[in-house]
Amino acid sequence: MKKLSETFFNDKVNLVLLGLGLLKLLIHLLTSQQYGYFRDELYYIAASKHLDFGYVDYPPFIALLTALIRGTLGESLLALHFFPALSGAVLVILTGLMARQLGARPFGQALAALAVLVAPQFLSADSRLTMDPFDTLFWGFAIYILILILKYDRPKLWLWFGLAAGIGLTNKVSMLYFGLATVVGLALTPYRKYFRSPWLYLGGAIALVFLLPYLTWNALHGWPTIDFWAAYGAKVYQASPLEFIFQQIMIMHPFTLPLWTMGLVYFFSKKGAAYRPLGWAYITLLVVFMLQSSKNYFLAPMYPVLFAAGALQLEHLTQAGRYTWGKPAYVGLLVVGGAIVAPMAISVLPLDAHVAYMRIMSGTNVKSEKYDTGLFPQHFADRFGWQEMAALVADIYHGLPPEDQARACIFAGNYGEAAALEFYSAQYGLPPVLSGHNSYYIWGPGNCTGDVAIIVGAASLEDLKQIFLDVQQVSQTRCDYCMRFEDNLPIYVAYKIKAPFKQFWPSVKFFQ
Repeated sequence: MKKLSETFFNDKVNLVLLGLGLLKLLIHLLTSQQYGYFRDELYYIAASKHLDFGYVDYPPFIALLTALIRGTLGESLLALHFFPALSGAVLVILTGLMARQLGARPFGQALAALAVLVAPQFLSADSRLTMDPFDTLFWGFAIYILILILKYDRPKLWLWFGLAAGIGLTNKVSMLYFGLATVVGLALTPYRKYFRSPWLYLGGAIALVFLLPYLTWNALHGWPTIDFWAAYGAKVYQASPLEFIFQQIMIMHPFTLPLWTMGLVYFFSKKGAAYRPLGWAYITLLVVFMLQSSKNYFLAPMYPVLFAAGALQLEHLTQAGRYTWGKPAYVGLLVVGGAIVAPMAISVLPLDAHVAYMRIMSGTNVKSEKYDTGLFPQHFADRFGWQEMAALVADIYHGLPPEDQARACIFAGNYGEAAALEFYSAQYGLPPVLSGHNSYYIWGPGNCTGDVAIIVGAASLEDLKQIFLDVQQVSQTRCDYCMRFEDNLPIYVAYKIKAPFKQFWPSVKFFQ
């Protein structure tokens, strides 16, 4: 191990890749506390208090990781954002190593790593605690292993491929798509020979073993994840195929377009024939995600290897004195272009300056969901308004008579509202928080009787009057930069539910 580490750190190229990775980590850590908690971060904190083998809308990895973070580093924004930032830094280095295995020289390795560093999608995803940075990293490890299998014809590495894919499946089931794309890539090339290898099937079995606990959890709970995915499309922005491709260009940064298109061409060229399954994997995923009208970032994990192959191609174009000026020019273009676009992805600017910037860039926001985000894109908008909502609900709760406070509970319309109110409950002295949205439905009503309920945006006044004997709207939320559906959200106080809450509970289920 000592000899390996000395070899790594004595390699100047490795030090450049390490430097770019550390720069990536530093960027995220320095900007990690600029705004508030992201909606999903609050949800994962709640899930970490209900550890299980699965949840309605995701496998167990992210909840386990959040529990680890809370138990070691705490619940601060810096603590929650450390591992996503570290994951992004590792991806930068891993992309450079992909380029090396493909045959790129030092410049190509560094260029591929730089492309990942400036890509808005990776900047955005790695700035907050969600499944996405880890999903991209697990795909990255699997792709790196696949490169080694194709390059050295080492079928036993399918076991390691299965391990990487299996761990990825505990984080996000989208890894199944990559497995399918890999099979297609092998089938359409001479590498179909691996279908005769037992190591391929053993690797697949290893991956599926990791998925079994989540499948078992679903079976025991009536397959809620299937219900969730059946309804999920209702909130996804339905992009046309041309829009989807345009979105890929934007989320990866327009200036990286020449790089990843050259990478794709390389995989279908004579020089890149050894790695053609990767080209077919990208095409397969592109077609599948376009046909499914999936979120634009579902394809993001495939771009690091395209950057790696594109960097190799760029080296070929500029070698032997031809167009050597293109190397520093393109690096400069990526750096300057990345800096200009960075505030679209991460909170590098103070709020007032960021507001002015977003107004200038109005119309360039690429949407993955149908909701109106207001001035800021969703990855920013979902960080605003939560504490203010909790403070407002606390004022309402503490204004109730003591006997009503003792019986009260809070019912929220979605997991973001519920998780935020739960997160701030200790600070503001709030009662139990419930919701019928996704995993909150599985966690149930607890001891809430429904005698006194503070209801945050869950239904209209007319609907609530069908459920409670007495309902009054007492306030509404207000936030300038939050998601538009969280602004002016009505808050009600309701008394005396007409049927026992536990009997009524199945009717509040909302999976999406």
